[in-house]
Amino acid sequence: MPGSDLVRPGVLRGHAGPRRVLAVLCLTQITGWGVLFYGFPVLAPAIGAGTGWSGTAVIGAFSVAQLVMAVVGVPVGRLLDRHGPRVVMTTGSVLSVAALAVVASARSLPWFYAGWVLVGVAMAGVLYQPAFAALTRWHGPERRVAALTVVTLAGGLASTVFAPLTAGLAAHLDWRQTYLVLAGLLGVITVPAHLFGLRLPWPEQPAGVDTRGPTAIARSRPFVLLVTAMSLGALAVYAIVVALVPLFAERGLSTTTAAWALGLGGVGQVVGRLGYGPLVARAGVRGRTAGVLLTAAATTLLLGLVPGPAFALVAAAVLAGVVRGIFTLVQATAVADRWGTAHYGRLSGILHAPLAVTSAVAPWAAAALAGQLGGYPAVFTVLAALGVVAAVVSLKSVPHYTPG
Repeated sequence: MPGSDLVRPGVLRGHAGPRRVLAVLCLTQITGWGVLFYGFPVLAPAIGAGTGWSGTAVIGAFSVAQLVMAVVGVPVGRLLDRHGPRVVMTTGSVLSVAALAVVASARSLPWFYAGWVLVGVAMAGVLYQPAFAALTRWHGPERRVAALTVVTLAGGLASTVFAPLTAGLAAHLDWRQTYLVLAGLLGVITVPAHLFGLRLPWPEQPAGVDTRGPTAIARSRPFVLLVTAMSLGALAVYAIVVALVPLFAERGLSTTTAAWALGLGGVGQVVGRLGYGPLVARAGVRGRTAGVLLTAAATTLLLGLVPGPAFALVAAAVLAGVVRGIFTLVQATAVADRWGTAHYGRLSGILHAPLAVTSAVAPWAAAALAGQLGGYPAVFTVLAALGVVAAVVSLKSVPHYTPG
């Protein structure tokens, strides 16, 4: 279109540009998730020990960041639909560096929480939501699943790379210095990558499967049930990321062992995502959504029931990582599989807002429940039960015109 940054859908197919975008997003998702998300579970015990703040208070700050990301994700979705990811993701990268500097410099709990509020805003602009929107629009219906699989394969390596790296840095530096080093690495990699690597024209909105507007779709019964199922499922899938370290501690294992288990869980995510393409080919939307949620519940229960030894717990953590990897792609394709891509950014933002809320509350709730229930094994059992409920609810989340 003359005088516009928009191009017709499909114009960029076969062009080297989308492949460059995919490579850029693979690199920045590894770094973004590794620093902003997976560094925290490793450093949380040191933060509490170094400041005297309770474990619940420290984890609460991380939960606040997830809540902020949820709220900010909705307007970010609108911006992505209209203007594309370049400005959003570059701004988010710059803000993430500043936010981590605030976290590292915090000498009081309110200042620490303020830093994590900024981290939450940054995460809305740099993690999966904008990356998924970019790939869904630039790669078109034929290639989006493959592109999303590749970027989540890369993102799955974030814990594999950064959990041990963070533990290694923390062995020689205090938690504040560790976060500053990680912030510098994040800035050096992601700011120029997003600024110079996401310069493709942004395609026009394609036609959607559902001709209604995004507001009407978001209020429909299938969408509400999808949000409910995915949010409950997120409790079973993501709570264990932060809860894994204290669970291992209760089993008598070291933080280093837990960090390696978390890292190997990232390898499991890669394995799980490699199988998503064949799963899409063989199972409908309804069947694969419910099946993944049930499997997530089973692996969560396994972690709660297995008392040891160390290799058995690590194996269970890897299995949980496999399911976590598949679940990420179920989330990424949920909107497009049911309602098309016309309003993907906005609907995805609405879907992921409550998902992020439950993911944010999960670590705090797990820590609080552990005190009430006598430890983390009982918490994992409760989370598994919620996963079963999510699978049942998901069966009604598919519109009647969508194959499944």
